Amino acid sequence: MDVDAALQSQIRNIEATYGKPLDYWFAVIDASGLTKHNQVVAMLKADHGLAHGAAHRISLLARQRSDADAVPAPPDPADALYADAKAGLRPLHDVLLGEIRALGAFDIAPKKGYLSLRRRKQFAMIQPSTTSRIDLGLILPTTTPAAGRLEPAATFNPLFTHRVRITAADDLDDELRGWLAAAYALAG
Repeated sequence: MDVDAALQSQIRNIEATYGKPLDYWFAVIDASGLTKHNQVVAMLKADHGLAHGAAHRISLLARQRSDADAVPAPPDPADALYADAKAGLRPLHDVLLGEIRALGAFDIAPKKGYLSLRRRKQFAMIQPSTTSRIDLGLILPTTTPAAGRLEPAATFNPLFTHRVRITAADDLDDELRGWLAAAYALAG
């Protein structure tokens, strides 16, 4: 078997195994905004469950596309939220979003003033409320008591059951990860 035939066979196997054509994976890569091979491979493995070999091959093929075929990455919807006076919160937002991405796949729907995070249903929102605080809205089971950092969200945003105020990376602890995991699971 020659190299081209082997490559075509590998592509067919990837498409059959994961049920998506190469163009789908190229769109996923383009939408991620990632450009480094190792980052793309890690994202495909972590967020989409691809085996290392499949993720590696898809990343290489995506890089080989001509610039004319490449779809430019869409603008990051968080950029507008963290402009001007709230720019200092952007690193905290990025760490928070990284914690949420570790839970699995979800969609981000930009709204005026915040980002809505959705699976089958909405499960959270991220809002830079002041120049020093991000509010995380969560949809948790109604039996989850609001106490301490986990506040009721009725006066904040009635679409959510609870709110957590985040002012520093130290706020992103195991307790918060537990609340995020519960909200994420409920929206699945």
